[in-house]
Amino acid sequence: MCCLSFNRQVFFHLLSLSAKPDYSDMQKDSADKHTNSPHNVLDILLKHKLIADLVHKQDMPHHDLVETLVHKEHMVQLQQILNNLTTAEITDILENLPPDDQLLIWEQLDDVHKQPVLRDAPTSILQTLGRQAYKVEKSRVKAFALQEGRLLEISITSSQDLIEAKPIWIDLVAPKFEDRKWLGDIFGIEFPDPDKLSDLESSARFYVEENGEIHLHSDFLLDKDDVSRNVVVAFILYQDILFSIRKEELPVFRLQRLRALTQHNYVSGSRDMLLDLYAANAEYSAGALEDVYLALEVVGNHVLSKQMSDEEAASILNDIAQEEDLNGRIRRNVMDTRRAVSFLMRSKFLAKDQLEYSQQILRDIESLDGHTAFLFDKINFLMDASVGFININQNKVIKRLTVVSVVFMPLNILAGIGGMSEFSMMTQGIPWPLSYSIFTIGLVVIGWLTYAILRLLENREHGKSLK
Repeated sequence: MCCLSFNRQVFFHLLSLSAKPDYSDMQKDSADKHTNSPHNVLDILLKHKLIADLVHKQDMPHHDLVETLVHKEHMVQLQQILNNLTTAEITDILENLPPDDQLLIWEQLDDVHKQPVLRDAPTSILQTLGRQAYKVEKSRVKAFALQEGRLLEISITSSQDLIEAKPIWIDLVAPKFEDRKWLGDIFGIEFPDPDKLSDLESSARFYVEENGEIHLHSDFLLDKDDVSRNVVVAFILYQDILFSIRKEELPVFRLQRLRALTQHNYVSGSRDMLLDLYAANAEYSAGALEDVYLALEVVGNHVLSKQMSDEEAASILNDIAQEEDLNGRIRRNVMDTRRAVSFLMRSKFLAKDQLEYSQQILRDIESLDGHTAFLFDKINFLMDASVGFININQNKVIKRLTVVSVVFMPLNILAGIGGMSEFSMMTQGIPWPLSYSIFTIGLVVIGWLTYAILRLLENREHGKSLK
C-alpha cells in the first residue's frame, strides 16, 4: 500500500507540471479555455510528451505502473475533447500534427467520427493512416507482383512503393474504411464495403464500368468442421491489376498464393490469377464433395444396420441434414463460378489460351453437377430410411400397448363383475378372503391364457412370412 501511495504522489506531482515548451510551431497563444476547444488537444499532447519524458527519466519503483497511469489519464481527456469536436476541427488538428501524433489522435476517435474525417482528409493524412495497417504482422491489405515468374508479396510502406512495384494482385481481407479510401485514392477506384457484398441483387454481380473496371461478385466455399458457408468475394479488374475484397480469409486464396510462389510461371497476369482462383474454387468444391461422400458412407453403414434406436436415428438425421446443407452450398458455389467464368468469356476479356482454360473450368464444373445430384438422391434415401426406422420403433411400441390392452380386456370385465353386489351373494357362506383369493387366481390364469394365445397367433404369422 505504501508503494502504491508513493506512486500516486509521483503521478499527481507529474500531472501538475503543465509548462508548455515550443512544439514545432504548432502551439498558438489563445485565451480560449473551454474544455472542448481544439487548442486543448494540443495542450494535452504537449503535457503528455513532457510528463512522459519526465516519467521515463525518473528512477522509481513501479516505473511502468506510473507511466501507464499517466498515459491513460491523458488519453481519456483526449477522447472526451475529440468526441465533442466537429469534423472540420479534427481535420485541422491532424493537418498540423506530425505523423506519430496523427496516429495517436486517430486511435482516440470513435467510429462515428472516423468516416467523416476520412472523407474530408487530404491525401497526406490518408497515407499516414493507411501505413498504420501495414505495420502489423497480419495485414488487411496484401499486394503481390511477379518476380522471375513467381508471385511474391510486396512490402508496402507508402503509396509510391505500391505503384513502383507494379502489382498484379492486391488482396484486401476485412479492410477498414481508411484502407479502402487510401487505396481508392491511389488507383482512382472505389472499393465496396465487404460487409455489404451479400446485399447486391443477382443481376448486379457482374458488370463493367465506363472507365473499364470489371466487377465480379462471386461465392467461395468455406468448409469447416463446425460450420460451412459461402463467403462473397468482390473482384475488380482495372489497369491489369486484380483487386479482391472479402470479409475473411479463405483456403482457396492461401492455396493459390502458395502455388504461385512455388511454381515457376504459374501465372502471367491479373486475368490468369482470376481464372486460377475460380479453378481452385471448383477444385475445393470437388474436395468438399469427397468429404460428403465419406460422411454419407459412414451414415449409410449405420442406417443399413439391423437395429437402430430413436436416439441414434435422431443423431443420424442431424448428420444427414448437415451434409445436405453442405451439398447445397457446393452446388450454389459451382453454379456461381460457372456464371462468373461465362461472363468473362462472353465479355471478350480473355486471350485465346485463357478462353481454352475457361472452357476446361466449365467442363470440370459440369462434372460436379452429376455428383451433387447423385448425393441429393442418396441423402433423400438415407433420410427416408432413418425415418422408416423411427416409424418401425413406434409401431413396436404401439404393438406392445395393444397386447397389454387385449390381455387386460377380459380381466376388466371380470373385475367389473367381481365388484358388483351379486358376487357377494354368489359367495355367500364362503369367507371373503378365500373367495377373493380364488377370484384373483382366476384373473391371473385368464390373463396368462390370453397372452399365450396372442403369442401363438403371432408365431404362426411369423412362420408363414418366413416360408
